[in-house]
Amino acid sequence: MPGDKVSAVLPFVKELMLHVSRPVRWDSDHVTIMDDPTQDLFFEIVRAGALDRVHYGLDFFDGSINRIGAYVIGSRSAQKCMLRALLEPRDIISKYELAGEGYKVLALVEEQKAMPWQAVYDEFCVRNNVPVGQDFIKDIDKYVADVTSKR
Repeated sequence: MPGDKVSAVLPFVKELMLHVSRPVRWDSDHVTIMDDPTQDLFFEIVRAGALDRVHYGLDFFDGSINRIGAYVIGSRSAQKCMLRALLEPRDIISKYELAGEGYKVLALVEEQKAMPWQAVYDEFCVRNNVPVGQDFIKDIDKYVADVTSKR
């Protein structure tokens, strides 16, 4: 479901369950990535104040890449999209919208695009003892060598 449909559906349903996937034209390569539609979806969920009402599952199927890698890439991409949405100054934006000060809304939305959200995500990773940046690649390779290659 595209992000712009979430706010249209939420007034009519108690909860919403979504399957977040990267659409393609064949039955492969569905790994969730941090693209504009996925980012828009998470912004819409947060803007609607529906974190407790929207549940989402991610798709990790890609017949051409390592499944552990697909899982990690998809999870991290969804986390980054959610983080960026949560960092938006929603309360201030709502105040400006209600006051009819559209240029201020646009200014804040545009300024947020340049904010160093990746530093916040890196700190999240550090605090949760998971690899920062591309360091997860070597961990996946180690897991494949130590675990999955022995099956």
